[in-house]
Amino acid sequence: MKKMSFLVLFLCFIFYAEGFALCEIKNRVQADGSMIYYFEPAAFYTTKSKSLKINIVTDKEHYFVALQPTPFPEKKVGKKIKEDLIIHLADNKTYNLAHYDTQYRHNDSIMQVLYLINDKDLDAFSNYEAVSAEINMQGTEFVRSYNFKLHKNAIVEQLKCFLKKEEN
Repeated sequence: MKKMSFLVLFLCFIFYAEGFALCEIKNRVQADGSMIYYFEPAAFYTTKSKSLKINIVTDKEHYFVALQPTPFPEKKVGKKIKEDLIIHLADNKTYNLAHYDTQYRHNDSIMQVLYLINDKDLDAFSNYEAVSAEINMQGTEFVRSYNFKLHKNAIVEQLKCFLKKEEN
């Protein structure tokens, strides 16, 4: 009996710790002095020739989908990326997210492209997993298409964490 109660207590602790880890929000001060909040990017797509990591970023007023494609163009070419992101969710609808910014970070070893989630679409993004996306990598190739295979629900989980945090 003692072993059984210890096992139940241990499992409760594991599930609690796992749930807490899912909402590990990080922050960083931007060059302009503003604070942004984000999660570590999750791999949504990966092959030998290309990969795509995605995470949610917020300034507490707006929510952004941040993409980190690999390979990515050099800074001079990458800064020309200005097209909207087309993303398909599991609700069988297509969403256009407006390009917000293209950033090169960590001594230009990572390119991150931010796309603004329209306020009216927040509910869909926090309830339906991402299925695929098309990114116009202007100046490098045509449109890159990704059919997501990994962590398709990461956007949902990250948005729910942010929205739950705002409620509290």
